[in-house]
Amino acid sequence: MTCTLILTRHAKSAWDANVPSDHARTLNKRGRRSAPAIAAWLRDKGYVPDQVISSSAQRTRETCELMELGVPARFTERLYHANSEMMFKVLIEAEQPRVMLIGHNPGIAAFAHSIVSSPPDHSRFDDYPTGATLVAEFDISSWKDLSWSSGKAVDFAVPRELLGE
Repeated sequence: MTCTLILTRHAKSAWDANVPSDHARTLNKRGRRSAPAIAAWLRDKGYVPDQVISSSAQRTRETCELMELGVPARFTERLYHANSEMMFKVLIEAEQPRVMLIGHNPGIAAFAHSIVSSPPDHSRFDDYPTGATLVAEFDISSWKDLSWSSGKAVDFAVPRELLGE
């Protein structure tokens, strides 16, 4: 059996001085266009997840909601500015074989690099811009069997390319 990880950085957010905290930051106009574009790409490629686990921050919630994937989503504080180790811990608790994690940099970029055996051939993988999405497959029957550097990078996309920007 194969488990599939869809690893998405939240869409582009606003840096509004009137927002009470970083956790409360919302998506900007480009971010509100990017999230549906990533979702359309996932659908077109057949990568729709069975489960979404997202940071509890407002910008990750909005990214998830605008994707309209129609699958259960769980929002957790554990993914808010999580490092690679925390993302790993959250992922091994996943219940479905096809899981999307939505999080933040720098942790999500570090996790993407450390979970696959070799990076995808894409110029933006190293900096993992907002909305960047990695699809990786793992030759395991349960996320509990996950190990570092064991994934095969199947696909990678960034919203700017999908939107033709």
